[in-house]
Amino acid sequence: MKSDLTKKEACGVFGVRSFDEQNVSRIIYNGLISLQHRGQEACGIATLNENQIHVQKSLGLVSTSYSDRALSELEGRIGIGHVRYSTVGTSTVTDAQPFKIGYPRNGIVLAHNGNLVNYVEMRNELLKNGRNLESTCDAEIIAHKVADELIRTKDIEKAVYNYMEAAEGSYSTGMFTGERELIAFRDPNGIRPFSFGVNDKAAMLSSESVAINVNGIENVQDVKPGEMIIFHEDGKTERKCIMKGEGKHCMFEYVYFSRPDSTIEGRSVYDVRIELGKNLAKEYASNADIIVPVPDTSRSAAEGIARQTGIHVAEGLMKNRYVHRTFIMPEQKTRSLMVEMKLNPIRSILKDKHIILVDDSIVRGTTMEKIVSMVRKAGAKKIDLFITCPPVISPCFYGVDIATHNELIAANHSIAEIQKKLNVDKLCYQSMDGLVKSIGLGNNICKACLTGEYPTCKAQKIADKMKTQKSLTHKRYYEMDHC
Repeated sequence: MKSDLTKKEACGVFGVRSFDEQNVSRIIYNGLISLQHRGQEACGIATLNENQIHVQKSLGLVSTSYSDRALSELEGRIGIGHVRYSTVGTSTVTDAQPFKIGYPRNGIVLAHNGNLVNYVEMRNELLKNGRNLESTCDAEIIAHKVADELIRTKDIEKAVYNYMEAAEGSYSTGMFTGERELIAFRDPNGIRPFSFGVNDKAAMLSSESVAINVNGIENVQDVKPGEMIIFHEDGKTERKCIMKGEGKHCMFEYVYFSRPDSTIEGRSVYDVRIELGKNLAKEYASNADIIVPVPDTSRSAAEGIARQTGIHVAEGLMKNRYVHRTFIMPEQKTRSLMVEMKLNPIRSILKDKHIILVDDSIVRGTTMEKIVSMVRKAGAKKIDLFITCPPVISPCFYGVDIATHNELIAANHSIAEIQKKLNVDKLCYQSMDGLVKSIGLGNNICKACLTGEYPTCKAQKIADKMKTQKSLTHKRYYEMDHC
């Protein structure tokens, strides 16, 4: 099967085990609804009932994929769910997560959020060893590798360690076994977020804390980088450091991906975005009449700018609630077509006004160009564009839809050129110092797409080669160097 290594967006994982005999399928459903912003391409739920593993996967949204009847057919006391926007693979049900492997431990089920840099290498090794792979999704690679190591070592800690030794990339992984173990493990850099919470009724793991909160657990902690946690049937929680690593948490989670009511590494996403806005207002002066956020991720930053400047925030762009995120849509053509459906300007607010237009980032520039045009046509007199993220200049290999230098507007144009291309009067990017200070984790953040400096070796090697050959893709690199 031909592999498609197009980089796309991070996904969402949710897992639960019940301690009081309650059926977990509805809990998983609620958790996935809370994570729907992380992926709208496909979804899946797997549960263990007695000795039988049930898996249901579907293309599309959680709310349209799982009726009450479907959830009743997923009865169980332990389970994993996933919402997907493909990082590696294609848009098919076959590539949807979770993945089930029939052995060992009476079967394992696994889902993850992230991206394997050395996907092709690991896939080829599994094929060489006789594994039958059905998908092009890297979660299946993780599942088979862990299964192979479990068969060989008969020890879950050794199996996960051996997997981590072989893998490079980001992977916040949830799995359960037919022996009723719920397990979480995270890559040594902790690139993608991963949380867990436990009370007397259940243990839960999730890509974001909010999905645990909505299911009634308030005390939520982070799975540490390189850590594995086993939630046993008797309620015991076992935490093990499998591979020590320095935290390099994705800055884009704070800027864009995560819900503002989530907490990552002890930092409120909402508070970080307020600080991003306040810092922009400190760095760039503007005598605008109003502040207009691009819904929804920029609202908190707009509030921060307002607190710092005294300029009031106005809803100059109205969002259609039934159109989902354009950045995580699979094709550029689809993204472009959906912008006008997603946003509509309120002319009475924008007409003859000098505005500060606020957005979280500029990656390709195509979406922002359409938004600015829309605001101009609505009669805005002057536009100062405030961006809460510094310029994106390099690809991501850890689960973000940034594939080549060619598609990145800031990798190929100066700020003055971008300002002219977008047709704004002033373009104000967040400074690197402002980003680091606002997130508040010091050097423990991944800024690779902003600096070209990567926290893992193979990613750095690929990026360096791609920089000299701007049309080169991650997939093509592996075809040239390893096939």
